[in-house]
Amino acid sequence: MKISHQDYETVSVLTISGDFIHDDVEHFKRVASERRAAGIKHVLINCESLEFIDSAGLECWLRLQESLGEAGGQMRLLRPDQLLAKILALTRLDLAFEAHPNIESAIRSLR
Repeated sequence: MKISHQDYETVSVLTISGDFIHDDVEHFKRVASERRAAGIKHVLINCESLEFIDSAGLECWLRLQESLGEAGGQMRLLRPDQLLAKILALTRLDLAFEAHPNIESAIRSLR
């Protein structure tokens, strides 16, 4: 997994490329923690280049969403493909994660 970020005031867009599996959880947590320490309140996860996510990755997203919520922040998914949408529906996590087709829509939803 590769992860990069781009910040917009109090919003950080984390772009994940490749597979997000159990072995990548600590790296993702570290990046998310660094962004929060830098003053980020909200996180948008860009899934456009995400090829696969396992249950550990999904759980990691749930924990991040929970911790952001406790601090008054929110998390959104950007550009989930059909496979991710199917995984989210099968696990009923489509009810937990709000998805958006673009950054503008996701940022508007945070207000």
